[in-house]
Amino acid sequence: MGMRRMSWKVGKVKITKLVEMETVGSTRFILPAATNDEIRKLPWLIPHFATEEGRLKMSIHSLVVETPTRRIVVDTGLGNDKQGRGVPVWNNRSTPFLETMAAAGFPPDSIDTVLCTHLHVDHVGWNTKLVDGKWVPTFPKARYLFGETEYEYWRDYTAEPDKVAVFNDSVKPVVDAGQVELIPSDHRLCEEISVIPTPGHSPGHMSVLIESGGEQGLLTGDVAHHPCQMSHLDWCSVIDTDPAQSAATRHKVFSRLADTPTLVIGGHYSAGHIRRDGDAFRFVALG
Repeated sequence: MGMRRMSWKVGKVKITKLVEMETVGSTRFILPAATNDEIRKLPWLIPHFATEEGRLKMSIHSLVVETPTRRIVVDTGLGNDKQGRGVPVWNNRSTPFLETMAAAGFPPDSIDTVLCTHLHVDHVGWNTKLVDGKWVPTFPKARYLFGETEYEYWRDYTAEPDKVAVFNDSVKPVVDAGQVELIPSDHRLCEEISVIPTPGHSPGHMSVLIESGGEQGLLTGDVAHHPCQMSHLDWCSVIDTDPAQSAATRHKVFSRLADTPTLVIGGHYSAGHIRRDGDAFRFVALG
């Protein structure tokens, strides 16, 4: 499958990115304003985040966060065997993602916490796996942390069948197994890890703040789907629940982090630092 992993450190905390899927150029339905012509006007995106032709580069990945006392998976990608997804290639997947995790030193039973920044399809899929026709928690010893606002919104949501399917196969089974803890959007997990509220993309969206040894990192989730949104804060995803709030959150978060040594890792792009660029921002990749 070509799945890759990369890792970084924030003080005593190690973050490992495990890539489940990479895409090039097939993501404009997410960010309709990000046309090839517009992307080519942002040369700092090339080559890490876009091609010379202006096609976006994105990934679906999980982040394993290791502290001195905890082993946390942040967001769980698409998963295998899922059906009813709105994107055809996300259905009936059969990949060695768990084997890749184990080979990287993270077998499922070694994970003590799963934290979902939000409950969209590409962030909850490996919450569960199919065993003898039944969805069961993938990480048998973990507590799954969902934002309370986020969970209640999707629990009561009935408007779109594909989103209902995601809740029923990737969220509800973990609740039924008694492994879920609903948390406020300003919750502290341990000494080094807390969450901060970053709503807009979804009602209860959270980002993960890492503080250790005088260093800081932020796992932003889907505050921005792609670094091009740092130059254009008003470029919103078609699936943002509240586009105005989404843009306001980007401005707040990027202003806070700009021109600092804070390590930033997106939900669909890799690590770097945010820099001010006129009235907006740009992203400097770390590789």
